[in-house]
Amino acid sequence: MPRINNIKKEDKDTKDSAVKPKRRSTAGKRSAAVKPKQEEQVAAKADVSAQETEKSVKRIPRLLDRYRKEILPTMVQEFGYKSPLETPKIQRVVLNIGLGEALLNANALEAAKRDLTLITGQMPVITRAHKSIAGFKIRQGMGIGIMVTLRGSRMYDFLDKLINAVLPRIRDFRGVSRTSFDGHGNYSLGMREQASFPEIDYNSVDRLRGLQVSIVTSARDNGEGLRLLELMGMPFAREGLGR
Repeated sequence: MPRINNIKKEDKDTKDSAVKPKRRSTAGKRSAAVKPKQEEQVAAKADVSAQETEKSVKRIPRLLDRYRKEILPTMVQEFGYKSPLETPKIQRVVLNIGLGEALLNANALEAAKRDLTLITGQMPVITRAHKSIAGFKIRQGMGIGIMVTLRGSRMYDFLDKLINAVLPRIRDFRGVSRTSFDGHGNYSLGMREQASFPEIDYNSVDRLRGLQVSIVTSARDNGEGLRLLELMGMPFAREGLGR
């Protein structure tokens, strides 16, 4: 009897093995499907890293590159600086527009702010009165002008545009004054109208407004500041012309 039972069990096992189909391994298909996804992810990560490296690489303004390669060695040779760090450089550029008309025209501040934003690419701030002056009908805290301070790449880009594109467009231009220094190498330049800048559409200007450009340098005296701006290309008037 135990032998017959064993034979029946063997027959059942053979029947079950014949009925149940063998499972095919899908590991190869899964690996084949996973590989393209992994390659796509790797490619996407490579693109992102390439974009990040492009953003991290800062663009050097043309005037700054020229200062480092040409102007700095020239000034070291002319003035005999012991270290290149003593060479004067541009620290900041300040643009200022006075708006006395804002007392009568409420839209003057917004229009001037829009123009100065287009010129500099930076949002200006409103300068307000520190005290009330009855004779000028000015109350404390009233907006009487706008200003913007440029540093870094925007400063060099603005100076490059001012020297090479804006000043030559002025009608009957004969050079800027050599005497507009403050004794410490800082230079001030007054412009009669904002329409001289190429970003301003003359047809959209409600009123011509003058502006003042102050170039702050690290020069010790006017001679160093004058030579620095000369090498940068500032078109000064010729000596002996009364300017």
